[in-house]
Amino acid sequence: MSTLNLHDEAIRRLAIGFSEEFAEFAAADERMHELMMELASEFVDTNLPIVREDDSIDVAHELMMGITIRTV
Repeated sequence: MSTLNLHDEAIRRLAIGFSEEFAEFAAADERMHELMMELASEFVDTNLPIVREDDSIDVAHELMMGITIRTV
């Protein structure tokens, strides 16, 4: 195996070793919640014919609450 391939493998294994810790870190960060809410709101605005802003926000919130951050 070449040095580059060994380096890539080491990087991949290091990331795998920290993936669960990173998922917990990201899920606990308020910025992640804000980003997910922003994305959910954008999705609702683009894809759902909801007229009332309160309803749009409620649907976006429910979408955001229905997902989780985890390792794959």
